[in-house]
Amino acid sequence: MKFTKMHGIGNDYIYVNCMDGIDFDPAETSVRLSDRHFGVGSDGMILICPSDKADFRMRMFNADGSEGKMCGNGIRCFAKYVYCKGLTDKTTISIETLAGIKTAWLTVENGDVTAIRVNMGSPILRPSLIPVQFTGDSMVNQPINVDGTKWNVTCVSMGNPHCVTFVDDVDAMNLEKIGPKFENHAIFPDRVNTEFVRKMDDRTVQMRVWERGSGETWACGTGACAVAVASVLNGVVNGSSVTVKLRGGDLLIEWDRAENIIYMTGTATFVFEGET
Repeated sequence: MKFTKMHGIGNDYIYVNCMDGIDFDPAETSVRLSDRHFGVGSDGMILICPSDKADFRMRMFNADGSEGKMCGNGIRCFAKYVYCKGLTDKTTISIETLAGIKTAWLTVENGDVTAIRVNMGSPILRPSLIPVQFTGDSMVNQPINVDGTKWNVTCVSMGNPHCVTFVDDVDAMNLEKIGPKFENHAIFPDRVNTEFVRKMDDRTVQMRVWERGSGETWACGTGACAVAVASVLNGVVNGSSVTVKLRGGDLLIEWDRAENIIYMTGTATFVFEGET
């Protein structure tokens, strides 16, 4: 099996061209190849597949073999892959995901894709659709008890469920300890991704993320979108354009409130080609 390793600001995945079909078990293969000691090493695996609804179909598997509905950093790398590998000459690409069809716009300079802007769809705030067990219309700045400590959280889905909490010092957080407690909390029936966020200024926040099925990752695109939404709803930032600083780099998140659409802009990078 030939593969390409790519990363979006440190969120790395193994990309496999499956336009001619899949002759392996994606879940089992993702677990084996994602292992950083005995495999390639990645946050998971993404398959490039044909689609009868869009230009391409993206399937994404976490490092534990579970299939995810959406991956923000992964879809930017996906868009760069199909263009640079000659699978399309379009600079506007529609991509089918389990979270719906997403559109990616490519900035191309000297034949290389230097930036990708993605329509990430509308943020979901209704608790039953996130899902989170909460009786109100939305769960914004609400207290929950996690491992004996009260945390105020805002819950958003961007195709994946996210729980955002604002803290004074994200660097001091012990995510290995607290992350699994959030991920497997009883109020999240499908588990949850958790973002710990610090305000830097009126348009900039810093975040670390614990992803369900993968642990702490250097970046999470859907998580950055959820953080931008939570930052606006909680009055942490002014306006609806937010720079989110992650361990692997920055993402620009824009929330078009009139259309209720989230746009994410960032880079994508080839790491290496391989064969296993």
